[in-house]
Amino acid sequence: MTQPPPLPPPHLRDPGDAWVEGPDGQRFWGRFGAAGLLAWHPTAGILLQHRAEWSHHGGTWGIPGGARKLDESAADAALRESKEEAGVPPGAVTVLFESVVDLGFWSYTTVVVRVEELFDPVVADLESLELRWVALDAVDALPLHPGFAASWPGLRERLPAL
Repeated sequence: MTQPPPLPPPHLRDPGDAWVEGPDGQRFWGRFGAAGLLAWHPTAGILLQHRAEWSHHGGTWGIPGGARKLDESAADAALRESKEEAGVPPGAVTVLFESVVDLGFWSYTTVVVRVEELFDPVVADLESLELRWVALDAVDALPLHPGFAASWPGLRERLPAL
């Protein structure tokens, strides 16, 4: 990944909370990249987030996540964001693997975890319309966030055999 642009003025909430524009004009959230948490439970399925209409690709289903902070690992970012957005208790999950989409100027890391203790997700901010455990076979029936839709088949293949 190339060096991030210089830090913004100190009055911004967090220097990672910014759009990055690619060579083709397409925009991606997170100056230092972004990360999301694919929380998988062997019987409940995966935890999906119905994204608020005002958000990027609003109205679609994806996984909780967001911008990484400066020097924050992808796993730390995914766990932080999923706790903020969905009430995922970090102590109830075990990291299985990470999957990275690296565009050279921006990257997104999906952190896949096994949920050891099933929990009820909580809509904890305005970024979610709904949170739901979805059976693996039912994921494709939902209108998925384009990035998640593209990565889902490969991620599903890598989930441990039931």
